[in-house]
Amino acid sequence: MIHPHFLLPLRRARLYVWFIRRSGFMSTHVRIERYTSLPSTEALKAGLECVFFTSSNTQVFSSDDARSKFKERWLGRYLQHDPHYAYVALSEMNDVVGYLIGSTDDPAITSRFADLAYDQTFGALSQNYPAHLHVNIAPHHRGCGLGAELIERFVADLRKGCVPGVHVVTSKNARNVGFYNRNGFREIAANGVGEREFVLLARKL
Repeated sequence: MIHPHFLLPLRRARLYVWFIRRSGFMSTHVRIERYTSLPSTEALKAGLECVFFTSSNTQVFSSDDARSKFKERWLGRYLQHDPHYAYVALSEMNDVVGYLIGSTDDPAITSRFADLAYDQTFGALSQNYPAHLHVNIAPHHRGCGLGAELIERFVADLRKGCVPGVHVVTSKNARNVGFYNRNGFREIAANGVGEREFVLLARKL
């Protein structure tokens, strides 16, 4: 049973997705495919990397090795270990214009995510929302509902697997907080101070 304080964010998320679909904001020339259904090509790999690095807050790296490790941390290991929870948005020319990668494994207790260093506060709560995700959209395709559609694809699969909830961790003042709020996520915990303050945003399923 969903706790009453989650009902309003969930209703807003459903209304937001409904509005996006009805208004036609999401381009009809963009389609979403499962990563596992696509042929593994250099074009796909390059497209995912392009969207990843274009969307990243980190643009300067001390070395090629540092850049490679950064990509592995936030993209590569999800494609390797959880490819069935990866979704790719493609233009009519088959260019990658966005993607969502996720996992149903709680990063607070899963060894391959030990480098994310969830603190005690977040770790105690994430078990109720074990799934987590990362979504990135090419700049010229933002604001048209594509991110919302990717999240709903992931959520639909999570519900089929009876996963109780999903979460993201982001900076308190990050611009993506509003995006996640509109998609049914609400703040359940925060830690840190100032520019180093982070929030745990969760959505009950």
